[in-house]
Amino acid sequence: MTDRIPVDFWFDPLCPWAWLTSRWVLEVERVRPVEPRWHIMSLYVLNEDKDIPQQYRELLANAMGPVRVLAAAANKYGGETEGGESAVLGRLYTEIGVRFHNRAELGEDRSKERFAEVLRRALEAAGYDAQLVDAMDSTEYDDEIRRSHATAMELVGEEVGTPVIKVGETAFFGPVVSPTPKGEAAGRLWDGVLLVAGTDGFFELKRSRTRGPVFD
Repeated sequence: MTDRIPVDFWFDPLCPWAWLTSRWVLEVERVRPVEPRWHIMSLYVLNEDKDIPQQYRELLANAMGPVRVLAAAANKYGGETEGGESAVLGRLYTEIGVRFHNRAELGEDRSKERFAEVLRRALEAAGYDAQLVDAMDSTEYDDEIRRSHATAMELVGEEVGTPVIKVGETAFFGPVVSPTPKGEAAGRLWDGVLLVAGTDGFFELKRSRTRGPVFD
């Protein structure tokens, strides 16, 4: 049996592009010998000292809440779950992401109350204590979140965001893709990404987006 290759994936659950990339990684897992390992990072932390548009800053006002809930769940259940904290993060990320993005349950209401309502449903669907939603207002795990975020940034630099992926000694931001490739198409993209990202001296390949996130 071929050993699976660890794939470290840093995400903020609020980012629709990271969500699409995470679903691609799960597709890759079906057709290539890889093992996703989930880690949290934070759009709030990424942008807290940057000059960003006020509208985006307002969007990020409650962005730490979901990341804190993920951290709290990983700490509570990681020790008793096969796969540890990564497995807990991956399970809860799926339930949060489906609600944030595919079902658009947040809608236009980005209030703390609306976030809490949606996160509570995600926790229950994942089989975790719904009271963990109270972690939205807690700073208990903020140092841990910042350490995880810093690890991702040390790999790829401060000029990019979420997601960050690391395979062996190779790390990169992205890919940004919409919609998520399925089956062998996902595998071929994986092969190509690893090829370019692993090339010494390769830094960037980019074109303007011509569509928004497509959740299928």
